[in-house]
Amino acid sequence: MDEIQVVVAHSERATLRVGDVFVKIDTDQTRLDTEVEAMGIVPVPTARVLWRHAPALALAAVPGVALGNLGEPSTASPAAWAAGGAAVRRLHDAPLPRWPGRAVDDFRAELDRECEWLLAHEILPADTITRNRDLARTALREWTPVFIHGDLQVDHVFVEGDEVTAIIDWSEASRGDAHRDLATLTLGHPDHLDDVLVGYGGGVDRDLIRAWWSMRCLCNLRWLHEHGYGEIDTFPEVAVLRRA
Repeated sequence: MDEIQVVVAHSERATLRVGDVFVKIDTDQTRLDTEVEAMGIVPVPTARVLWRHAPALALAAVPGVALGNLGEPSTASPAAWAAGGAAVRRLHDAPLPRWPGRAVDDFRAELDRECEWLLAHEILPADTITRNRDLARTALREWTPVFIHGDLQVDHVFVEGDEVTAIIDWSEASRGDAHRDLATLTLGHPDHLDDVLVGYGGGVDRDLIRAWWSMRCLCNLRWLHEHGYGEIDTFPEVAVLRRA
């Protein structure tokens, strides 16, 4: 009999694996609703829904391996990264989902709130926080919305050889800024940004991708710390902020 593997577990959600089945349990049913609806309409491969009974969603395992992991070198080929970029372009070119995304003012308020917390707790040198805060603010402008994944971490993209086999975890899908997805995918892997953009094509501002790197890192540190992911100094996000 297969053992139960805990993939993710914190106070908001948990993901368990039993053999080739993943069971996601979420306190917010709208996230699971979004995930199921998004997977049904996106023009890229996704996991197969096996069943849905609130508060749980069962998904079939997808073929292939993750394109990479944050904080670790990726062994995937440049062609595989380019294939990831091409898949993201197909998503961004798709018709918009019926539901909206987050407003610019929401991001701005979150950035200010998280930076104040980082400064008050002296998590990083003040100049590092200020420098990245100023950079992140450049991403917070009006954008032409596209269909975004919303949490396109590198380990959410699966490949076999040089082909994308699936993109998983669609609970944050919405309308939003294309640069945000591209930044999340390449966070911690700046050496593969060129590869991704080869597959993605034109219309990309690299400075905005760098700005979203700072935005994501500044806004994630407290959440990661409070949900038991370790000491903040060990997070790959801290390394990204220090390099900016």
